[in-house]
Formats: sequence, structure tokens, C-alpha cells
Amino acid sequence: MQIDPRGPRFGAAITTLVLALVLVTRSPWLLAAQTLVFALGAFDASPYGLLFRKLVRPRLSPPSELEDAAPPRFAQGVGLGFAIVGLIGFAAGITPLALGATAAALLAAFLNAAFGFCLGCEMYLIIRRLQPGRIQ
Repeated sequence: MQIDPRGPRFGAAITTLVLALVLVTRSPWLLAAQTLVFALGAFDASPYGLLFRKLVRPRLSPPSELEDAAPPRFAQGVGLGFAIVGLIGFAAGITPLALGATAAALLAAFLNAAFGFCLGCEMYLIIRRLQPGRIQ
């Protein structure tokens, strides 16, 4: 499946705001909501992607190119992993773990939103290249 690359950047911008709020408020509930968004995004049902498709993309010119949906889906899974670690930190009362995991996810989201550099997407591509039997 091919997607508009501006969609994941839009989602990353919202994610950046949400995770920054988690760090400021130390709210496990807000992190739980973002964790759900990551989980849905990993299965190609991102609420932020839906907002982009319904409200933003109709107001933009068509994209100059499309990209494969697999790397951004993988990146959502990576974000999900960090968010789960953050929730475990909050639940266990290990605030540095919670805030550290949240900050790592925030950094990745910010890099995508601000510069179009998706760390999870790059991880996906590296993993694919390292698989045995893959033609490079």
C-alpha cells in the first residue's frame, strides 16, 4: 500500500505535542491515550492518519510521490514499545523510566515532524537489508 508521506509527518507533529504534554504533566493517562494511537497506527488504523486524510489532505495539492506504508507502520510499533515502557514506569512508580521512554519517543516524533527524518522507518529499512537472502 502506498501513502502520502505528509500524513506520517502530520501524525508525528501531533504526537510531538502529546508526548511533550506527557513530560510536562507527567500524566500516565495521556501517555495511555498516545499508546493506543501508536497501537492503532501499527495496524494501519491511526486516528491521526484519519484526521490527515479527511481534514488536511483535501486542502493540499496531490503529493509529488507516494511511499510504502510498511516503514511508518513499523515506526508506530517502535513508538508503541517505548510508550508501553513508559506506562510500565508510571505504573511501577519508576518516574525516570517513564519520562525517559517518553522522551525517547518524543525525540523520534520531533525528528519526523520537524525534519522528515523517521527513525523507525530507517530502522525498518536497515532490518530489511540485513535479512538473509535479501537482494540489495
